[in-house]
Amino acid sequence: MTDRELDAAGITDPALRAAYRHCRALNARHGRTYFLATRLLPVERRPAVHALYGFARWADDIVDSLAPGTGAEARVRALTRLQEELEEGLRRGGSEEPVAHALADTARRYAIDHVHFRDFMTAMRSDLTVTAYPTYADLRAYMHGSAAVIGLQMLPVLGTVAPREEAEPYAAALGVAFQLSNFLRDVGEDLDRGRVYLPADLLAGHGVDRELLVRSRATGRPDRRITAALREFAELTRGVYRAAMPGVDLLEAVSRPCIRTAAVLYGGILDAVARDGWAVLHRRSVVSRRRRAVVAADGLVRVAAVRLRTRVQPPARTRALPAAVLPAAAVRSAEEVA
Repeated sequence: MTDRELDAAGITDPALRAAYRHCRALNARHGRTYFLATRLLPVERRPAVHALYGFARWADDIVDSLAPGTGAEARVRALTRLQEELEEGLRRGGSEEPVAHALADTARRYAIDHVHFRDFMTAMRSDLTVTAYPTYADLRAYMHGSAAVIGLQMLPVLGTVAPREEAEPYAAALGVAFQLSNFLRDVGEDLDRGRVYLPADLLAGHGVDRELLVRSRATGRPDRRITAALREFAELTRGVYRAAMPGVDLLEAVSRPCIRTAAVLYGGILDAVARDGWAVLHRRSVVSRRRRAVVAADGLVRVAAVRLRTRVQPPARTRALPAAVLPAAAVRSAEEVA
């Protein structure tokens, strides 16, 4: 399957093919939901998504997953080195670091704005020093670089049927929604790393602080105040999904099954957390294999329907949608949550 993807994308250089394979392996190993959804894209577009995810995963691993006992200075050095490889790759189109090599090639092929990669690295560096967010506005500022720009990076790969700037607020909001889902699922693991991503004012509104979270994590005892705070955070996240989803219809038809599937599966994390009794401080909630299979099957049906329409109908030139299809209020709503 890897060779078929690379061949379809016109990637022939051996070193570059190896770099894309490395990114694909990272996606398959760490991003099960993302990888599953990517399989629904046209084969020639998949390597680009693997490159974008692989780079983000590698940076995140530097921040979160170095060997126990590795100090902050070592993490700073590793992240700085990755930043240098990124800049070198974007400047000359290649790098000795596989994830940067594949990313630079993808950025060139799809004319992705380099500022999105730099904003992402800024957010990753902040994770080395910032351990809490006083308000949701503060968290949103961080998520611009850590999540919203991922949606913006993806947009040129997915393609749009409207001017790209109309789809950008929705793409950014969906990236934020995905990360908020992960924040809810990973409250316990993030706390072990010394970080609390849930806004402090939201927690305080239910009588929750870091000390209470740590105590509940250590003792395994649930607390109704924590549950109430988690419920509110989940509802906030669902609101971001609602604001983002109209943007799926602005994507090229061949890309919609992938993004719709990813949204359903990531949104399913919220349902899994609720089903598990909001016990995210004590165990990791996951979307069941059966649910993943059902959603993937629906995605495959949608892919088949798009292919059938494409064969039956003559190709049409991409054109902007009428303004009435995308109310200004919808754009404002997406911008507010992004």
